Amino acid sequence: MNPLSDRTVVVALLGTVALVFALIFWTVRMAPPEPALRWREAAPQVRPAPSSTAPGTLL
Repeated sequence: MNPLSDRTVVVALLGTVALVFALIFWTVRMAPPEPALRWREAAPQVRPAPSSTAPGTLL
């Protein structure tokens, strides 16, 4: 079996990389769009009240 020429190997590698990028972009394009972020309609987040114990104590 004869070894492949350098040009054939380079063309095969470039073709493989191009195919991978094409598949990635195609799957991203075919994915459904994510819903818009509606931060103004979200309920306000309430922070918990600070504990009455001094820092560094367990109880």
